[in-house]
Amino acid sequence: MKELTPIDARHAVLGGGLLACGGGGWKHHGELMGNLATALERPVLASVDEVPADTWVATVTAIGAPAAKNWEIRPADYVHALQELIRAADVPIGAVMTAQNGYSTTLNGWIQSAMLGVTVLDTAGDVRAHPTGKLGGLGLGERPGYASIQVVSGGNRELHGHFVSVNRGNLNTVDDVLRDISVRVGGFIASARNPVELDWVKANGAHGSISLALDLGADIAAAREDGPDAIVAAAQARLQADLIDEGPLRIEKRTRTVGGWDRGTFRIGEHTVPYLNEYMAVEHASGRVATYPDTIVILDKATGEGLAVKDAARGGQDVALLVSPAGRLPVSGSSIDRAGLAECEAIMGIDFLTHLNPALRPGTARYTPAP
Repeated sequence: MKELTPIDARHAVLGGGLLACGGGGWKHHGELMGNLATALERPVLASVDEVPADTWVATVTAIGAPAAKNWEIRPADYVHALQELIRAADVPIGAVMTAQNGYSTTLNGWIQSAMLGVTVLDTAGDVRAHPTGKLGGLGLGERPGYASIQVVSGGNRELHGHFVSVNRGNLNTVDDVLRDISVRVGGFIASARNPVELDWVKANGAHGSISLALDLGADIAAAREDGPDAIVAAAQARLQADLIDEGPLRIEKRTRTVGGWDRGTFRIGEHTVPYLNEYMAVEHASGRVATYPDTIVILDKATGEGLAVKDAARGGQDVALLVSPAGRLPVSGSSIDRAGLAECEAIMGIDFLTHLNPALRPGTARYTPAP
């Protein structure tokens, strides 16, 4: 087990920002949550092998479109959502996990650990950020007989007041309802959802994902004094990534925010990158280069950080495009879920299922931090 410190919080934001793949929340929100959590107490991070076998686990996250203009989430919203889930679920939830890595989502669960004493699992519903709850839902939408319980809390108080909702039913249906709620309350809302047995998490989670973000952030911080090329090299090494292209970022299709989704396409050199909240593919005139669940990173050389969709509206940034093919980093059951991928196909109008590697299996690429 590891007590998380303010330095860990800074590294989580840096590393999570690359694994955000263009989404994954907001840098300032991650810094706020990390600083507050580690100032209040020391959140505890543990692997799935370090908590009791009878532990129940909940996923804690936020839901919405990062480019939304009127979103508001307060730190207390995350805590309140988990408290309401514990009441509604009537099972002993002793640990929490994030649905994905990202600028702020890598730190999901830290404030709940500091305030409520739950353990943060070194596991995620996906090693990288993704656009739908299904892709970080541990495959529970396809688990026979599983009834999802999902709580949301928050919203823009000035425009909509404080909104709380407890929802039960099929995971995929509830996920759609909560995305609609996020739009109606300003664009984003805090969530606690899907209590499940530890054994299911062990079988379906992307293990070591938080440690990966922490180590990646430490690498980036150490490389900064040596300049942009050193940062790109450090990110490549930690992510086992290939440098696909580099140069100025161009706008191929401008961002449109519709129904809780940020949609558009960037161009870098000879490659285009379509996104749905997050970077979902890399295309070339010769064919598809990368497809979710590959980890697709656009690194802004001027800042040494991952470039978020919401910050790239004008284009022109000098960037590096990196891809880590799925399987080099931890794989979760939900990131290769065919129903979740089919939904992305329907929304974006591009193929995902035909590019899915049938050899991918959850747990086959667990990340283990150096001692």
